[in-house]
Amino acid sequence: MMKKIILVLFLFVLRGLIAQTSDSCPCCTDDHSAFDFWVGEWEVTNANGSPAGENTISKQEQGCVLRENWTSATPGYTGTSVNFYNRTSKQWEQLWVDNSGGFLKLKGNRDGDKMVMTSPDFNREGKTLKNRITWFKNENGTVRQLWEVLEGDEVVSVLFDGLYKRK
Repeated sequence: MMKKIILVLFLFVLRGLIAQTSDSCPCCTDDHSAFDFWVGEWEVTNANGSPAGENTISKQEQGCVLRENWTSATPGYTGTSVNFYNRTSKQWEQLWVDNSGGFLKLKGNRDGDKMVMTSPDFNREGKTLKNRITWFKNENGTVRQLWEVLEGDEVVSVLFDGLYKRK
């Protein structure tokens, strides 16, 4: 009987230790770290090499949030995004808002060395479109960001193709 009581007490204490560890770092999972390759201070250029702007991506809220702060090379344009892994939907989500009142909502996941997020469908000029933004983790430490507009699976335009280089 004493062995059973000791076993029950041991399991109770072990459960408490496991719960305490997971509660002390709720976002310390591989899923929550999937977009960490984008964290840093960046100088960003367009595909043709011209300056696009500067971007700072930082981990906040005990590692649960990636916060983006964008300053464009075009004077006066700035924006910010909040990025997080949603444990319920098992997807990354982004909410972008800029100083012109524009916003964009995206969802997606990491696929190998890239993060791919898409917007909900929207209608423009009678066409059903969606945004797809892909961040490529390059072997040399840079990150390429490609923003495409899709009609179905077909790319109808590229809105941004930039290369992030660490400052």
